[in-house]
Amino acid sequence: MAATKSTLPTGDEVRVEALSVVGRRPECFSSTIKECLFVLTATMSIGMSSFLYGLCTVITAPIAKDLGMTSAEITWIGASSALCSGSFLLFFAKIADTFGRRGLLIFSMAAFAISALITGFATNPLYLDVFCGLLGLWSAASVPPAIGILGAAYDVPSKRKNWAFACFSAGNPVGYVMGCIFSGVATDLFNWRASFYLLAIIYAVFFVAALWTVPKIQHDTVGLTWESLKRFDLFGIALSMVGLAFFCASLTIAGDAPKGWSTPYIIALLIVGLALLFGFVGWEKICKYPVMPLRIWRDRNFSWINIVVLLGFTPFSASVFWLSLYLQNVLNYSTLSVAVHLLPQAIAGILVNILAGAILHRVNNKLLVMIGAMSYFGAMLLFATMRYGEQSEKERYWSRLFPALVLSVIGADLQFNVANMYVLSSLPSHQQSLAGGIFNTITKVGTAVGLGITTSIYNAAGTSGQALQRTWRPYELVFWFCVGCSGLGVLCVPFLTITTQGGKESREQSSHGNSEEDKAGMVVGLDVLTDKRS
Repeated sequence: MAATKSTLPTGDEVRVEALSVVGRRPECFSSTIKECLFVLTATMSIGMSSFLYGLCTVITAPIAKDLGMTSAEITWIGASSALCSGSFLLFFAKIADTFGRRGLLIFSMAAFAISALITGFATNPLYLDVFCGLLGLWSAASVPPAIGILGAAYDVPSKRKNWAFACFSAGNPVGYVMGCIFSGVATDLFNWRASFYLLAIIYAVFFVAALWTVPKIQHDTVGLTWESLKRFDLFGIALSMVGLAFFCASLTIAGDAPKGWSTPYIIALLIVGLALLFGFVGWEKICKYPVMPLRIWRDRNFSWINIVVLLGFTPFSASVFWLSLYLQNVLNYSTLSVAVHLLPQAIAGILVNILAGAILHRVNNKLLVMIGAMSYFGAMLLFATMRYGEQSEKERYWSRLFPALVLSVIGADLQFNVANMYVLSSLPSHQQSLAGGIFNTITKVGTAVGLGITTSIYNAAGTSGQALQRTWRPYELVFWFCVGCSGLGVLCVPFLTITTQGGKESREQSSHGNSEEDKAGMVVGLDVLTDKRS
């Protein structure tokens, strides 16, 4: 009897085994409610730029009519925020990892809410574009600390971590769609300015929530001294910011230039921008304290997952921008009607993230990335073959737009979940903000470059400088570019070797640290620790 009893698990043993699989609540959270509210706050932080982008996408036509904007000025509503966000993400990642994540996250929430309120009073295109860029700046300040705190809190692979990151990953795609819906309703009830006022109210609420929910778990920070400032790669940051600005500006304003691509200052901006970006890569190789350590790109999966996400998110963000303009300018939809037609993306996004959180530890993640890439490709193909005039609006929506909207968000959510989990596992806990900063820089640069390229295509296919083109051809060519870009993403997936994440194998690998990727991460971590001690 005694022997039989000893072989049976006790109630405590069963609970311990369940906790080892599901994962314990991180000790930094005093309750599950506080934990859930923090994850929601972190999700809204990464969704800042996407929320703003979705908001601006729906109200571009009303803004253009009210402020008399050209096509380039319209594009810069979204491109300025993406460009500023992408340019400053690595800088703020360095600040978060060095001086502290909690304070930066709370400050960025407050600054974003105040700037959104001021943006609502815009009186001319320059005012609006500049403040949209400022909103992008504050969104860049919020993402690295949120990712860093989340990655440090959930440092052990588990189902609990999968669920937390599934919710967090929903910030980008679902934030975009919710921005579309909220701005559509606000604009229909009041005007386009009400959308920015609503954005300010939403983030003012999350600023208050952040004061209570954001935990203090970072202990390896340093004070603001001359020695700590010398470790900031200010020259590298300047090279990347100016290079991206020049490159994206050349793509975006070429259509409005006097001689198009033959205009001398367009060529100069393009060449100088590319030269500065190549110079940034070269400088990072020799810089003692690089803002983006090139060693992390030695991890094959880290490099390829970022490339795949870039080739998927670039057409995703560009296609929904031009789709909204198409619905408003060609089909004469109201802002509220556009929001309603985009609603399937929000519903599908929520469902896909719930599914992703449940299967990341069970299904081969390379397969999930391929499904996401194929979904992107299918969505872009449906957009490109809408054939304006061949079907009724109802037939075109259910046969083309509806499945395309669902497929596009499936692609975004599956790839974001897998990429977020892997990227944050590639660097040690004290560099989680840097890992998240690099990943989100890729997506923001993809948005800015995608909008720049598609603006040039749009202008070349229609009347240069015309803000509201009412023919199908310019939009069709834009969508075919998106097809090609997403197709390249499909071709890159076979180079990945990712398996499952967050399951038993991941926990064992995290414990032993025997893989080449783990060794590379340890090297980077030891270098940083050595720098701090010296």
